[in-house]
Amino acid sequence: MTQAAPTTRRAVVTGLGAVAPNGFGTEEYWKATLRGRSGIHPLHRYDASGFPSRLAGQILGFEAEQHIPGRLLPQTDRVTRLALVAGQSALDDAGVDPQALVDYSMGVVTSSAIGGFEFTHGEVHKLWTKGPQHVSVYESFAWFYAVNTGQLSIRHGMRGPSGVLVGEQAGGLDAIGHARRNLRRGIDLVVTGGCDSALDPWGYVSHLTTGRISRATEPELAYRPFDAAADGYVPGEGGAILVLEDERAARARGAATLYGEIAGYAATFDPPPGSERPPGLARAARLALDDAGVRPEDVDAVFADAAGVPDLDRAEAEAINEVFGAGAVPVTAPKSLVGRLNSGGPPLDVVAALLSIRDDVVPPTPNTTDVPADYGLDLVLSEPRNARVRTVLVLARGHGGFNAAVVVRAMNPEL
Repeated sequence: MTQAAPTTRRAVVTGLGAVAPNGFGTEEYWKATLRGRSGIHPLHRYDASGFPSRLAGQILGFEAEQHIPGRLLPQTDRVTRLALVAGQSALDDAGVDPQALVDYSMGVVTSSAIGGFEFTHGEVHKLWTKGPQHVSVYESFAWFYAVNTGQLSIRHGMRGPSGVLVGEQAGGLDAIGHARRNLRRGIDLVVTGGCDSALDPWGYVSHLTTGRISRATEPELAYRPFDAAADGYVPGEGGAILVLEDERAARARGAATLYGEIAGYAATFDPPPGSERPPGLARAARLALDDAGVRPEDVDAVFADAAGVPDLDRAEAEAINEVFGAGAVPVTAPKSLVGRLNSGGPPLDVVAALLSIRDDVVPPTPNTTDVPADYGLDLVLSEPRNARVRTVLVLARGHGGFNAAVVVRAMNPEL
């Protein structure tokens, strides 16, 4: 799927709000990422000694009462509170006062994958006390998937086109792609991105059922994407919210910072297991580049999906080589410091891509040290790499065959 109907309306990013395990706030996250500071720790909220894996990317010290109005606390759970904080940070960063804009010219498009378990379990427990006939987990989940978007739009009076996308990791990029589509259809501003948190006991078990969680007990050995010793990934919580605006509208209101443009987007779906057709990640990357009007040789860095699972890592390496050629482009996976954040991970990568453009640096992939030669990747390892960065490709895959790709470009890529 690619963006329909060419348009002169450019989707630019004017505000960033990151909430990550290794740094609460955009600049704190970025500093931690460049320094290689990890946010992966043993689970501490409950006794996890009976689990085969006990590590997660966790946001420590977050006190919702310091950030969220008291009246909202009973209506929200951890993931919604994180999204509200990230959304407010993004609006503040953009210098946007929603009350000064037309309410129907602003919308919210976010993504969520498996967050909301803590709230859902609490609601199920309440309903169960009234009798089993009152319990509907599906209704609870359906409510949750709308809550992030609903709370953000209600809190800031944004009544324009809005939506929620569910596509696991890929959904985080799909939300940004849909936000760009809404801008091209005529509204001026969209708050977009995603946050996730599912580290309560039931949520953590849901991660374990994938069979892809690392059994390592030391954080520095637990999530090593593209490493010869990779044995899985670490789940995490958090993500990022961005403010996207039509460039002309942003300049008209006097936006102080234009971080870059969401220049291209595409999504594909893998064929069913056993099919002779190839996975869809390479096709998503090519379509996103075509949508942006850039050639593979124009791309300065690739932010990888980085599953941390050997067969998936190999498949992604093959897709990158198919598009760019072996070793032809720097590849990075800073998510090794925070874990895979489901729908929150790719928006956080987009934030990192924009800051890479701002600072002309490609962040590292800490913990990975031994990349198999036949992967053919120029992976940025333990230290940041100073380089001219103007165009970045961000990749994401979701359970069940979802693929998405976004091209992030500097406002003046020729400079």
